[in-house]
Amino acid sequence: MGKANKIKSDLDDITELVEIIQVLKDVADTKFHDLANRKDRFARFGESFVEFFRMISLSEVRHPLVSNDNPKVAIVAITSEAGFMGDLNSKIVRAVLSEKEHYPDSVVIPVGRKGAEKLSFLGKDMKVFENIEETGLYETAIRVKDYCIEEVMAGRMGKVIVVYPWSKSFNLQKPRAVKLLPCDELLSKQQEFVDAIEQVILESDAIDIIGYLADMWLVCRIYEMMHDTAISEAAAQSQQLEASVQKMKKDKKGIAAAFGKARKGDIDKSMREVFTARMMTKR
Repeated sequence: MGKANKIKSDLDDITELVEIIQVLKDVADTKFHDLANRKDRFARFGESFVEFFRMISLSEVRHPLVSNDNPKVAIVAITSEAGFMGDLNSKIVRAVLSEKEHYPDSVVIPVGRKGAEKLSFLGKDMKVFENIEETGLYETAIRVKDYCIEEVMAGRMGKVIVVYPWSKSFNLQKPRAVKLLPCDELLSKQQEFVDAIEQVILESDAIDIIGYLADMWLVCRIYEMMHDTAISEAAAQSQQLEASVQKMKKDKKGIAAAFGKARKGDIDKSMREVFTARMMTKR
């Protein structure tokens, strides 16, 4: 039963592979729902944050992080370093190149090794943030924030746009482009909370307060974008793995049918050989 044994070995292999991929898909599903359920904490923080600094909107002090006329633009491209993310990363790269068409002289700052590889043709002197998983989402967000603030305060950047994966639903992930700097939305949002306040006594310098406010706001926004990237990553992985599972299950049915046919053929062959041997013995 040589042929049947060979097919049976293939059937066992694909059965084990289907089980492994199904486990990986279940892990990705769990990760997606866990991250999605934790996302509301960013909204709660934003509301509390703006309320806490509501009175700073009364200040007429200008700060480069909140308002500036520097025409230099930087595009931060957040991509995933995980597996099964080639298609989504390619969409991010295309979205980055589309933004670059609007700002031809802009510089691109890849966040993620795979994104940096896809964008390497733009130049070798790009600032790149790699090893996201090893570094951690929050620590990576802090590093990106520190770099952007340093560049803006030095006058080498004026406007910063972030392109990152955003999961509209479990089945739909797409690139999203958001203006990060200058974060003038801070003061406009805070104005909504100012009612009958006529005078504000500032114990610290207004420039320092605005700088501290913008610093905290930026790290929160970047971390939220990194969190959204992780959500999209889990959803995209789950979809890719589901497609693989369905394809392998289809292949498994074909192999199982071939195994049944081969096994029947091997049995028939054995019976013929036994019958022939008995006929030869009688002679």
